[in-house]
Amino acid sequence: MLVTLDIPEELALRLTPLKDQLPQILELGLRELSASSQTGFAGIAEVIEFLAKLPTPEEILALRPSETLQAQITALLDKNRSEGLTPNEELAWEQYQYLEHLVRIAKAKAYLKLKAG
Repeated sequence: MLVTLDIPEELALRLTPLKDQLPQILELGLRELSASSQTGFAGIAEVIEFLAKLPTPEEILALRPSETLQAQITALLDKNRSEGLTPNEELAWEQYQYLEHLVRIAKAKAYLKLKAG
């Protein structure tokens, strides 16, 4: 499907080197947008923003994925077991793994801080 968009020149310049990745960029952006109304974290940007606010150890330990994100992860796991993932789904899975890694590190440090305090 061909889609034509009117976008600012600055954005066009930033997207030009990524033109082959535009469908993936749009998909990830739509996921973030639709998940933004959910409780819990929905993507890497939300986790980084949450951590940048310097939450308490208790807030970090209470951090959970949104229902939408959890459903996406479960769907990818199921599809991987049954038929395998497409390259775009593989990339999404790698991003979820990275996100989980960030959260685990933050939770481990929060736990140690609480234990020491």
